[in-house]
Amino acid sequence: MSSEHGTAGDAYSGQVTVGGPADTRTLPGLTVTKVAVGPMNNNAYLLRCTVTEEQLLIDAANEADTLLRLVGDAGLATVVTSHRHADHVQALAEVVAATGATTVAHVDDAPDIPVPTARIVRDGDVVTVGRATLRAIHLVGHTPGSVALLYDADPASPHLFTGDCLFPGGPGNTFGDAAAFVTLMDDLEAKVFGPLPDSTWIYPGHGFDSTIGVERPHLAEWRARGW
Repeated sequence: MSSEHGTAGDAYSGQVTVGGPADTRTLPGLTVTKVAVGPMNNNAYLLRCTVTEEQLLIDAANEADTLLRLVGDAGLATVVTSHRHADHVQALAEVVAATGATTVAHVDDAPDIPVPTARIVRDGDVVTVGRATLRAIHLVGHTPGSVALLYDADPASPHLFTGDCLFPGGPGNTFGDAAAFVTLMDDLEAKVFGPLPDSTWIYPGHGFDSTIGVERPHLAEWRARGW
């Protein structure tokens, strides 16, 4: 399955563990490096434009030293925070102080992120890393301002960084709030499962990766169980 989404011979699995090595794959125009950090097994993703070598980090969650080693000498242009929960921002201040990266978050979560957000995004806004273009998808429910980032340079094989809104096996936690669960499911069906093909690779905020095709058959099951 991996080779359909990366380069020929791509051995990427996305099955990283805290304290273990990062996993890297090369897509058309973009390199993705995934690492697991911290006591809550958070995933952080370093994206690098293959043309300009500019870099963007999704979620400076924890272990600033680990993240800064990944960044290396190439520098870091941008940090996108997928949502406001504390486990996703533990290293944000240190990473920004060390790199001068521009902070990005959705308007509805930015006030609750402990590092000031330099750039506010809304649904459909574009976030760039070098010549690569990502689109913000606002998904309401896990938090009011959660965002996923879509990279679809190859429309037949998109890549979606979902934060805590979508995991293998179901949507993100809505903490017993039935209305928030419905909102999140509605947004996932309308903005993710509706427009995106089964080949879409899912990079979640915790744990291993999946695809839209693997998860799609379970939408009715998720609705019925209510979580």
